[in-house]
Amino acid sequence: MNPPQPTEQQILPTATDRPFTFACHPGVPCFTECCRELDLALTPYDVLRLKRNLGITSGQFLERYVIVEWEASELFPACYLTMVDDGRASCVFVGATGCAVYPDRPGSCRAYPIGRGAARTDQGTPVESLVVVREAHCRGFAEECTQTVADYLRGQGLDLYNRYNDALLPLIQHPTIQDGSFRPSRMQLDQYMLALYDLDQFRRQMADGRIALNRPLTPQQLQGLAGDDEELLLLAIRWLLQEFFGA
Repeated sequence: MNPPQPTEQQILPTATDRPFTFACHPGVPCFTECCRELDLALTPYDVLRLKRNLGITSGQFLERYVIVEWEASELFPACYLTMVDDGRASCVFVGATGCAVYPDRPGSCRAYPIGRGAARTDQGTPVESLVVVREAHCRGFAEECTQTVADYLRGQGLDLYNRYNDALLPLIQHPTIQDGSFRPSRMQLDQYMLALYDLDQFRRQMADGRIALNRPLTPQQLQGLAGDDEELLLLAIRWLLQEFFGA
């Protein structure tokens, strides 16, 4: 039996091997309600997938669809997807029939109602923590579809998203960040935005020599310069580690 519908948001810890009853499809009464009145933070890999889906450059995507917030309390800027001013703060990509960019929707949209956090161990291995988010509007928990959390996330195509999001951990959880001794300069913040969120501009600056690594590029990294966005993102992370920490 499913638990009663909550009247307010509940966040409950879970694990990959736990059974999980949930489904989302156009027949669910709340379909697309989770696409409204939300602050949707975008990871670099989210932007990579979305700009490619739309057939535009990363710079164009940032200009049209992203709000960058520079909070003094946060070490790095955060990128949020623009919402439509329709009185409900709807996602710019949601319509009556669902998501217009569904094959390349952001990782947090794919995972919903599962939330995922990741931390880096002393050995450099990512360790994830998972929660189930139950919201008052969501009727997906009443659907008769039970599977493990791992199977649900795998079915939503999270493997690639987790891989490239976790690739950021050596950067954003660097020991000097963890102990509070590193504080990025304004130039480094600009480098962060360029390398992670404006990949096409980063590629151009790598190609014309304005940006360089302190070691020769590997064949895989050269593929990034030639047009492989995923390899370029990994190369960008490598460059930021070099520029920030001398790694």
